Amino acid sequence: MTAASEVYDAISTNVARVLRGKPELVRLAVAALLAEGHLLIEDVPGLGKTTLARCLARSIGGSWSRIQFTPDLLPGDITGVQVYHQNVERFEFHPGGIFANIVLADEINRGTPKTQSALLEVMAERTVTVDSVRHEVPTPFMVVATQNPIEMAGTYRLPEAQLDRFLMRLSIGYPDLGTEVLVIMSHCAGVEPDELSPVVDIPTLRAAITQVRSGHLDPHVVEYAARLAAATRAHVALRHGASPRGSIALVRAAQAVAATRGRAFVTPDDVKEVAGPVLEHRLILTADAELDQRRTSDVLAEVLAAVPAPATSATVA
Repeated sequence: MTAASEVYDAISTNVARVLRGKPELVRLAVAALLAEGHLLIEDVPGLGKTTLARCLARSIGGSWSRIQFTPDLLPGDITGVQVYHQNVERFEFHPGGIFANIVLADEINRGTPKTQSALLEVMAERTVTVDSVRHEVPTPFMVVATQNPIEMAGTYRLPEAQLDRFLMRLSIGYPDLGTEVLVIMSHCAGVEPDELSPVVDIPTLRAAITQVRSGHLDPHVVEYAARLAAATRAHVALRHGASPRGSIALVRAAQAVAATRGRAFVTPDDVKEVAGPVLEHRLILTADAELDQRRTSDVLAEVLAAVPAPATSATVA
């Protein structure tokens, strides 16, 4: 068993103590962590978006912070500010909430566009520039953001440039009856994310991330991911398809999902599994497609059906 799969097993088991009945959702969330990508959790209120984010953060032995986005939140609250200390007669940098291994950006769409833009640099480059001075955030670094897609009052739509920086967008969905009973019993028994203890330290997590990135990539599988992204750009129902950043994200996420299953190589099925979470939020429908009430998930399903997957060997040379 690989170290990356052991890290996945430890974190997923820990998260499942609180978030019941969603093993595949947890797999993808931990895969985003192993790929060192950012995660957007989008769903209606009360389904456990913040709970999932907090469980991930509590499972890691590093630092984590929570930024509650509101209309009056300022960019400096996120990035930090230069403060003048009169006793020493100089400015000193006071880090903001973004300086942590895992940052929970709760209800991110309640922040103004100016505040949201404070995340653009750090999500892409892992650095923050304040007064022309660059500051590096801790590594590994992951932003886990939540948003409610149905409540419009007091919210601001996330710009495409910011959506493109999220490796995956996940939706939790309603639980079945049996799972909901377990959730109620766990909650009434007082099982909360704050009770979780870290199960993975930072050096172990860094080693797992390195291992995921070094996983074997068959050129045919990489070409398949690139052809999927290119097919979205040519689809008549899409105004904009996935960028090269999207195809890179597709391969990185597929590597991480393969690692959660104890494999050091990526298959076309891994690419198909992550195609929805990785690509759907990067696709922009045409006006006609929106009028026809088409969804990006339906368009992506057509792309997956139209682009043939390569026949690759399940062995590593």
